[in-house]
Amino acid sequence: MAAPGRHIGHSVQRNGRFILYNLEQLLGHRGFGWTSALRQQAAEANKESTESVVIPRKKTWSREAVLEALASTVSRDPTAYPYQFQDDPYLSPRTSTEFKLFSLSQESGRSAAKYIVNNNPKLFTKDFAEPHIPCLMPETVSLRLEEVSEEALKERITLRKVTAAVDMYDQLLQAGTTVSMETTHSLLDLICLYSDRDPVQDGEPQTDDAEFGEELKKRKARVRRASDFLKFTWKENNNAERIFNLLPERDTRCYSALIRGMVKVGVHQSHRLNAADVHIFNALISGAPDVRDKFNERWDLVELLNQMNQQKVRPDLLTFNSVLKALRRCGFLAKTQALHTLNEMKALGIAPSLASYDHILAVFYKSGSPANNTDLLQEVIAELEGRIFTCQDPDDVLFFSSAMRICLDSKDLELGYKIQSLVDVGENWRLLGDSFQQSIYYGRFFNLLCMMEHIDVVLKWYKQIIPSLYYPNPQGMRDLLQALDTDSRLDLLPSIWKDIKTLGHDNKPDLVEELLSLMAREKHSSEVQESFAACALDVKSVFDLRPSIEWSAASLSHITTLLLRANKTRQAWEMLQLFKSRNRVPSEGLLNNFLSVCHSDGDSQKAVQLVQLSAAFCLPTTWRLAKRALAEFELTEEQR
Repeated sequence: MAAPGRHIGHSVQRNGRFILYNLEQLLGHRGFGWTSALRQQAAEANKESTESVVIPRKKTWSREAVLEALASTVSRDPTAYPYQFQDDPYLSPRTSTEFKLFSLSQESGRSAAKYIVNNNPKLFTKDFAEPHIPCLMPETVSLRLEEVSEEALKERITLRKVTAAVDMYDQLLQAGTTVSMETTHSLLDLICLYSDRDPVQDGEPQTDDAEFGEELKKRKARVRRASDFLKFTWKENNNAERIFNLLPERDTRCYSALIRGMVKVGVHQSHRLNAADVHIFNALISGAPDVRDKFNERWDLVELLNQMNQQKVRPDLLTFNSVLKALRRCGFLAKTQALHTLNEMKALGIAPSLASYDHILAVFYKSGSPANNTDLLQEVIAELEGRIFTCQDPDDVLFFSSAMRICLDSKDLELGYKIQSLVDVGENWRLLGDSFQQSIYYGRFFNLLCMMEHIDVVLKWYKQIIPSLYYPNPQGMRDLLQALDTDSRLDLLPSIWKDIKTLGHDNKPDLVEELLSLMAREKHSSEVQESFAACALDVKSVFDLRPSIEWSAASLSHITTLLLRANKTRQAWEMLQLFKSRNRVPSEGLLNNFLSVCHSDGDSQKAVQLVQLSAAFCLPTTWRLAKRALAEFELTEEQR
């Protein structure tokens, strides 16, 4: 049975191949209605399919790519507080002062927790995060290498143990061990960075330095400089200078560390250098104006630029920024040399940063003087329009606030909008600086809007940037009140009062008095007067809860007037009693208005009491009030 089975299977396989071959031939000669054009296209497609397939390169995505893609689909919520405060609604800041306090409190808590974790690593050995998050685990802050070796010195340098690193270096020299130049460079950098002091670690308490206090007393006898306010000072013959003098060979890197460390704290000494790097020249240029008194002497830093050229040291961005920053203190020479410096930058192919333009603007637009011509700023903004910036200089964060100040001084609203559009490009908003600098920028922008823009647009921006980006100060709220007054939208004052309370400015008597004066200045519709009266009573309740706030005669008069216009005579009479208890004198106009309300109500008894109240204050208008009461009211003999 096996042999016949194999024969049958072989026959079926052979006949099957024959049938398939004839079927392919038949289908190949049949067109099925294809035209010649279709056959040509099919042939081309067949040819292309035989060519090699090019597989694209695999794109490597970062771990945060998905989160970044999701974040790009969500816009900022203008009604929400900054994200860092959303975990604890109780710590939602209402003012810039509270923002600083709460943010520093959070950072202090993180530093304290980090200090505890790092100093007790044995208590935090379990890692629950998946994937592993290194920053949540204890860091190595304790010394592990105790033997005298260069590796132990490197460990102390890495952990920023200045005193321990210097001690280890001395022990190596005493043992006759030669320390490599690379390690010596790192040690000098560490000592000069922290001015030969151990830095305060995260979470450690800061202690007052008695020597620092003595140094400040010595400096009080001379002109104060910016360097006087620095925490660290430079001691003569400190460890940096001692180690520098012990070196058998001193290269450019050694001089660079020493000079930069001295310039950082405002100490200037002469050093003869045969060769210097760009970092040395940058430090010398930035410190040159501090050792000169006259404008033309300060511009002697051009000699340093000539030395750079002679030594064939190519300047970088920070070199030109240091020159431009020094020009801000060179008086009449600044304007001519600033543009020349900018042209030199472009000739060398160095693109200016925001700090470069900030220094140029500071030269041409002095703070406090009116900016009548904004052509230069317009040229700068036109050149920067649509670009995305990264921070290249610490002073980059000052550009936007300085530019907005110029717009505010010149009242150029269109240019202010262009600057704001530039801030909105990409992540340029990060270059607004810290919370204080950001508050300055948006405060100036909002002030410009209140002065120059229609109130509807002002309110649109008001809702967009408050409180998510800006906490207006009392002056900012005054600007908004003036804008409402200019466009005759005083009906919105009650809602603004709610914001004033939310922002914590209800304890500012001058601001509250200005709000009340706008509401009481003229009469409005009955509906508006009702809302004004409710707002006035709310103001009164706030003042009653804060005895430290003293009532002014104007505030009492405004509230009483608003209550009278809303036919709240009883509450208005209670306000009149406050005049006496607070030793304030009501105005003649207020008493006349109150008497008119009494006449319309037919309340003769209240009119007599009003005259008696005026007599108690010994007001000169008492006899006129009495005359009106006698003429306009039907009084009893006793009342007469």
